[in-house]
Amino acid sequence: MELPAPLRQGVDSLLEKVPLPALKQAARTLSERYRAELRDGRLHMGEDMAVKAYLATRLPATYAAVRASLDALIEVRPDFRPASLLDVGAGPGTMLWATSDAWPELEQAVLVEASAAVRKVGQSLAAGTIAARAEWIAGDATIDLDDIKPADLVSAAYVLDEIVPLSLPKLVGRLWQLTVDTLLIVEPGTPAGWQRILAARRQLIAAGAHVSAPCPHAAPCPLAPPDWCHFARRLARSRLHRLVKEAEVPWEDEKYIYLAASRQPAPAHSARVIAPPKGGSGKVVLKLCQPDGSAGERLFSKRDGELFKAARRADWGDAVD
Repeated sequence: MELPAPLRQGVDSLLEKVPLPALKQAARTLSERYRAELRDGRLHMGEDMAVKAYLATRLPATYAAVRASLDALIEVRPDFRPASLLDVGAGPGTMLWATSDAWPELEQAVLVEASAAVRKVGQSLAAGTIAARAEWIAGDATIDLDDIKPADLVSAAYVLDEIVPLSLPKLVGRLWQLTVDTLLIVEPGTPAGWQRILAARRQLIAAGAHVSAPCPHAAPCPLAPPDWCHFARRLARSRLHRLVKEAEVPWEDEKYIYLAASRQPAPAHSARVIAPPKGGSGKVVLKLCQPDGSAGERLFSKRDGELFKAARRADWGDAVD
């Protein structure tokens, strides 16, 4: 997966004169903060150089995870056509770009972001390229949502990991109140990210939400630590991306976990592939989360005919009948 061409060109233009050593240092600092899940009152992207480091190293991966999550939602809810988006903790507009790519007919978007430096970059990147009317609002996700209007699609991508745990139930509840149709939450594909998604899932189901994806059921998650549910999306690294990360491989796999909760029931669910498929001569093993609330591996062989052919085509994260 790659960034949309206009977004990639806009990022390249913003970064073309930034000294590489400064960008590398800013990227290391940003990565350390994300990995440590620091909640010290400072914004991860409070400064201009941190924003540029994010554009060079994290924007492509975050976009890939968000876009893949939207693809899964579209597969389950092909009838869903959001006219409005509310993105909380919007960063430089990653969700706006992904949503506009998924639904070009998107009419309006409200993006809530605390960092002035990030808002400035996001507005610059979207100007003249995103068709939807975009309103950027300065605000903290945990305290500044009282005057926000509801939207068809409400999203919070890579946001819960930056919030003090005690504040999460209130935030999730407020996001659901603002949701006209579907709420999408995306988190890093770590055990901690999975636990945050599980807590939000329990809260939303108790509030009457229907789980659209990735879970094919509303039962308690059948996985138990040290196992955890997550997915991966491969993305291409640009030359600058490789230089900043001092990486040789021209791609990376972004691991993520997401939850799409809707006010509308989803059609009959299919099983979900929750681990990389394991292939062999004339066989394939898929680890599946099933509509009955169970999870486990299933062997498909040539004797299964069309089911085997479908299983061979299935990838990690896919829904399969």
